[in-house]
Amino acid sequence: MAFDNSPFRVGAQPTGYTGTQVDIDQGLRTFMLGVYNNMVIGLGISGLVALGLNMASIAQTATGRVALTPFGQLLYTSPLKWVIMLAPLAFIFIFSMRMDRMSAASARMTFFAFAAVMGASMSSLLLVFTGASVVRVFFITAATFGGLSLYGYTTKRSLSGMGSFLIMGLIGLIIASVVNIFMASSALQFAISVLGVLIFAGLTAYDTQKLKEMFLYSGADAEGAAKMSVNGALTLYLDFINMFQMLLSLLGDRR
Repeated sequence: MAFDNSPFRVGAQPTGYTGTQVDIDQGLRTFMLGVYNNMVIGLGISGLVALGLNMASIAQTATGRVALTPFGQLLYTSPLKWVIMLAPLAFIFIFSMRMDRMSAASARMTFFAFAAVMGASMSSLLLVFTGASVVRVFFITAATFGGLSLYGYTTKRSLSGMGSFLIMGLIGLIIASVVNIFMASSALQFAISVLGVLIFAGLTAYDTQKLKEMFLYSGADAEGAAKMSVNGALTLYLDFINMFQMLLSLLGDRR
């Protein structure tokens, strides 16, 4: 989820958020801390839901092999799997259409519900990749995300020009992914994963800078800033999750 920051110039004097420089810096730190706190809580919810569903879905047979439980078969082999796969998209539409009318508390709870649903949809990854490789790739993603987000927050260089190319690349990536559902090409999947890592790495820095500027130029009150922090958490959460899935496709060890 992206915002248009074309009117913003890095280094320009903010026109929306007023006060002394100390007040501006303190307000910005509080806002970004809220963004990261909400995002981390969302990631924690997703991880716990994915792990819990995975533990309930698999069991060892008498021969020591891993098999799906009846609950696992319901989740991953019945038509319910399509509901779980598409449910996160429904939440994105809810955010897009109702965010302006939601209170900050409602927006936060909707985001956490979305994170739980996303965790359910991602739980199948633990059936495909070993637990050790999932943990390893998660920490690689966290380190990469942290460095790129810090760069986006601290750099004086405007990333708005790069953002246009990243959005176009993201659209192309989605089209290629849909095409590969029917082609099932391993070479195309590898290319999609490599490009996806690069695109979401760039979007992490770009979106962080955009959130920073959006707060400085918004002039929002406390309620508006709280809603923006939830929206920002959703943006960075999606960057993180997509980068994680792309890296897992490249670096994960399959069962």
